Amino acid sequence: MTALKPVDHTALRTNQAVIILLLVLGFVFDQPLLVGVVALFMLGGTLVGQPGFGWLYHKILKPLGWLKPEILHDNPTPHRFAQGFGGTVVAAATLALLAGAPTLGWVLAWLVVGLAALNLFLGFCAGCAVYYLLNRLGVPGFNQAPPPGTRPGFRPPRQAL
Repeated sequence: MTALKPVDHTALRTNQAVIILLLVLGFVFDQPLLVGVVALFMLGGTLVGQPGFGWLYHKILKPLGWLKPEILHDNPTPHRFAQGFGGTVVAAATLALLAGAPTLGWVLAWLVVGLAALNLFLGFCAGCAVYYLLNRLGVPGFNQAPPPGTRPGFRPPRQAL
């Protein structure tokens, strides 16, 4: 297990809120390409190790003082895994929508909306929980356990840094 790092959970929640907003708008206006844009940002963010829409928080919302950082001792890798897995599901949704399978596409998109909302509003990251389960099962590459005193998938408690 590697040492915990400072993770800005406001950036993570901003990312989840934007994902929810854009996927719902894609559904309301029947715009599969908007769903594809969400997939690209999620997967691109995963590749660079940042929340896909973190730029919105870091470049606009935080400098304007609209949002304040919430820095917690945490493992960033499970969040990256969760975003990558979600981005893959959103990419599959996009492909289904473009291939003429709207029911499958929108079900997949709404699955990600629901899981992002669970994380945003209740502090439970299903992708992180899967990561920690794979760690517990000893799957290679999943080498981080939940922060001490934290149930797998839940946001760590606030603490002084």
